[in-house]
Amino acid sequence: MQSGVLQRISRGKFTLGGGRTYIPEISKTTKTIFKKIKAEFPFANLCVWHTSVLNELMQHQPNRFFVLVETDKEATNSVFYFLREIKKSVFIEPTLDILEKYILSEQEVIIVKSLVSEAPTQTINDIETATIEKILVDIFCDDVIFSSQQGAEMRTIFKNAFDKYTINQSKMLRYADRRGKKNEINNFVKTVSNLWQY
Repeated sequence: MQSGVLQRISRGKFTLGGGRTYIPEISKTTKTIFKKIKAEFPFANLCVWHTSVLNELMQHQPNRFFVLVETDKEATNSVFYFLREIKKSVFIEPTLDILEKYILSEQEVIIVKSLVSEAPTQTINDIETATIEKILVDIFCDDVIFSSQQGAEMRTIFKNAFDKYTINQSKMLRYADRRGKKNEINNFVKTVSNLWQY
């Protein structure tokens, strides 16, 4: 496996990775859901992504996927009820118990969550979706939704992400800080890559 490359992006700031910008494939489902929500809630902040984008970074492929819909905290209930009218398999901030009882039997589920303020998102083909920095931090912080991506699989995901893509260190740590996990993720990444700047 190719080792990560540090690239200087400004004074004292480096990015880690193979020099490629992460541009996930936007699934048809993601596009449809995003456009429907945006039409109904034009002023809500929104980030929609499909967990199948993790396949390229994983060693073991999961057999079920989630569409993650993240929006302003005050809009989560409204978005949830709106989506429930379109599709039955919609859950809001599911617990591990709910996940195991109801969600794991479904092939594709929509999960509605609160969007952390200032979360790093990107616009691709008019769809607001997650950056690689956000995805990595979310996997690290949420072992309920991302139960298939924990343990050795998470190390594989991080290593592959660093090898393939440019990771903006300050963006990643700023978001991790907002999720209360800055030190933990910093320490974890040091064990995955000896090129991490700290």
